[in-house]
Amino acid sequence: MVNFKLCIGDPKTGKTYQTEAKDQSAQGFIGKNLGESVKGDLFELPGYEFIISGGSDFCGFPMRKGILGVRKKINLLGGVGFKAKKTEKGVKKRKTVCGHKITENIIQINLKVTKEGSKKLVDMFGKKEEGKEAPKEEKKAEDKLKEEKKEAKPKQEKPKQAQEKKEEKKQ
Repeated sequence: MVNFKLCIGDPKTGKTYQTEAKDQSAQGFIGKNLGESVKGDLFELPGYEFIISGGSDFCGFPMRKGILGVRKKINLLGGVGFKAKKTEKGVKKRKTVCGHKITENIIQINLKVTKEGSKKLVDMFGKKEEGKEAPKEEKKAEDKLKEEKKEAKPKQEKPKQAQEKKEEKKQ
């Protein structure tokens, strides 16, 4: 039983949508390499075509092109797996990365849309996102009200105490 989390990036809108590929739809990804084309019919997105642009394994190590095998420790100047700081030019670091072939150890696959289907991704995935966002906004509003109540009480007491202390010092 193989499951993949799919992160579908739409370059036109700049948004990313998440879905899962389970069992038979996930089997279509096994053995594919980074940069290969995949049809959306595999995971219920008819008419779409995607390019596999990246991914990560069960430990969070990123996939990198040109690496054979499951995992390797390599010296990197920059790129996938290591972001070099601007102040440190020419610094190499030894980092662990995954190979470019999708296996059972891979958990997340990043896809980039190359050809759109008849339905838009917003229509397919947008409804799930709206439901998740609404409760967060309500919680934020409740938290703000609680904070305002807490702040209001001490602010009223402090000026009175400060005035009393000033009067005592004058006497």
